[in-house]
Amino acid sequence: MTTTAFTQPLTKKGRVRPGNGVRQTGTMAWRSLVSVKHNPLELIDYSITPIMFVFLFTYVFGGQMAGSPREYLQYALPGIIVQNTLFMSMYTAMSLNSDLTKGVFDRLRSLPIARSAPLFGRITADLAKQVWAMVLMIGLGAALGFRITAGAGVTGFLGAVLLLVVFAAAVSWSAVLIGMLAGDPEKVQVFAFTLIFPITFTSSAFARVETMPGWLQSWVDVNPVTHLSDAFRGLLVGGEVASPVLWSLVWAAAIAAVFIPLAMRAYRSRV
Repeated sequence: MTTTAFTQPLTKKGRVRPGNGVRQTGTMAWRSLVSVKHNPLELIDYSITPIMFVFLFTYVFGGQMAGSPREYLQYALPGIIVQNTLFMSMYTAMSLNSDLTKGVFDRLRSLPIARSAPLFGRITADLAKQVWAMVLMIGLGAALGFRITAGAGVTGFLGAVLLLVVFAAAVSWSAVLIGMLAGDPEKVQVFAFTLIFPITFTSSAFARVETMPGWLQSWVDVNPVTHLSDAFRGLLVGGEVASPVLWSLVWAAAIAAVFIPLAMRAYRSRV
């Protein structure tokens, strides 16, 4: 009976059927989400950090950058959310690396489940947490004076959330690669911050491109964070939408095309 129960989800070649693989991915995603109940500090990371970003940028830089915190918030909140999304995607790298070093994947490998289910489950759960942080920041911004324009409405809001989730999903694969290659979670954190900080600050997320030196504008104009920030801003508060959304999707596709094969190769070699 035990042998039958274990081998039932497998094909004759020993592979898990696609439908069972999807269900197992959902189970692993739910496992990651439920773990928050036993480790509330994980949810705090996805809540306190976004709140700190909103308050610090609004009230420290707002008066200098736009004359008032509320005016700056109307411009900068989309960029703050984009920056937070990129930072939070690195939690995927740290979580995977932690599971690897603690032997979690070794235990899962002995079970008759799809080999990729723990990986896809982790990414799916982290994307759900990303949505939570995103909605939290928009809600806090609304309480501080941020307003979604009437022209954007619900459609613009949902489009902005969907765009950010798609981009975060693509970036998650770079996080998977980092998590697989790094020796420990501390090295993941150092690498992630070293990479994300310059990319986010040399963009239109927090300052208008025309105020920057000409040599820097050349990079800012092609920076994927600039396109994503402009697209998110346009969908929420108005402005150009088509071009930055298109470029954001192109960048997401390019990042996925590069990092998915590399991440899966590193995953197979280590798990």
